[in-house]
Amino acid sequence: MTRLTGMAVRVTIFIGESDLWHHKPLYTEIVHRAHKAGMAGASVFRGIEGFGASSLIHTVRLLSLSEDLPVAIVIVDDEERIRAFLPQLDELVTEGLVVMDHCEVIRYAGREKAK
Repeated sequence: MTRLTGMAVRVTIFIGESDLWHHKPLYTEIVHRAHKAGMAGASVFRGIEGFGASSLIHTVRLLSLSEDLPVAIVIVDDEERIRAFLPQLDELVTEGLVVMDHCEVIRYAGREKAK
């Protein structure tokens, strides 16, 4: 298991839930590529309301736009691994926002595997 403590980098990718990569959800492709790249972890969070560069408000309250809610994918690892992964994000994220910030990892522990 990768140990990650101290200073790290968090990259957050904001896209739409309906964004696709080769007929499957874009967030799935990003998470699977992050896993394949050996990242310490990645999580996907579904928003209930938001807007981006298009200025369209997407919300669970409007049935017509509820299929394209905002999604945030958060990946945390050391800066070298994150920077090495950025070219894949450049390829995958054609619409959306990618931000990177420094953070401090206080605790990083996996679950015990079942015996």
